[in-house]
Amino acid sequence: MNNIPTMTKNLLIVNFLAFIATWVLERSGIDLTSLLGLHFFLASDFHLYQFVTYMFLHGGLTHIIFNMFALWMFGSVIERVWGPKKFIFYYIVCGIGAGVAQEIVQYANYAIEGLAAYQYVNVGGVQMTTNAYINLWTTIGASGAVYAILLAFGMIFPNERLFIIPFPFPIKAKWLVVGYIAIELFSAMSGPGDGVAHMAHLGGMLFGFLLIRYWQKHPDSSQRFGRSRGQEFFDNMKRRFDERQRDRQQTMHAEQTDPRRETDAEYNARQRKNQEEVDAILDKIRKSGYDSLTKEEKQKLFDQSRQ
Repeated sequence: MNNIPTMTKNLLIVNFLAFIATWVLERSGIDLTSLLGLHFFLASDFHLYQFVTYMFLHGGLTHIIFNMFALWMFGSVIERVWGPKKFIFYYIVCGIGAGVAQEIVQYANYAIEGLAAYQYVNVGGVQMTTNAYINLWTTIGASGAVYAILLAFGMIFPNERLFIIPFPFPIKAKWLVVGYIAIELFSAMSGPGDGVAHMAHLGGMLFGFLLIRYWQKHPDSSQRFGRSRGQEFFDNMKRRFDERQRDRQQTMHAEQTDPRRETDAEYNARQRKNQEEVDAILDKIRKSGYDSLTKEEKQKLFDQSRQ
């Protein structure tokens, strides 16, 4: 646990505590799922806070184990890349987005079934009020946010190879993400009978994709979250490069003028051009990652770091 980043560790702890509390309180007659699960927005039990609380509840041991394993596996990596503030913001926003997607799907079902026209419905041979029926439409689980974390991993490390049971060969992260999207789409189109909120999973991934694309196009917008260790590394590299350039300029000015050497103006122009190229490479790393660099750009950065 000491090696797990702060926010990922806290999310794991809170989810397991909520799972235990749900199990204990259920035996005392208190239904946390009914109180904190996300109800259909037209139901009487719906509350806005449920868009946040629902993602910390789970319906069984298998449900929470799968979600928390994926959160630990991929969330630890993403938090180290982004930093804790940006990571938790992404996690919560995508979890809420997954809930919004599920609400839209439920409203579509509500309209298609024409439930607004009925006071009572017959469910499995049991007659109940329409309000009681739609109050049963409750969503719980961190799956939407976790699927968004998986998407982030696939977008940041698309060519990272992963071993996934039962496949005996490694799969690139980008293809794993595509595979999960295809499975969720197929499952959602097959019908709602399995009790899994497939559209919530896809909704979380959609919100994650839009958020990451926004950050890529507006890198300055994420500065409010603080700098990650990766950003600090490249900022420090740039600072050391600038300091070396200043030291070399001062040394050059201190030496005697040699007509065979390039003039100060030529030297300064060359150094200015080199620095502009390095600045452009570092900006590209911040926006798209180190893997986005060409072979020549990587060599340029390596050469400059050795000077």
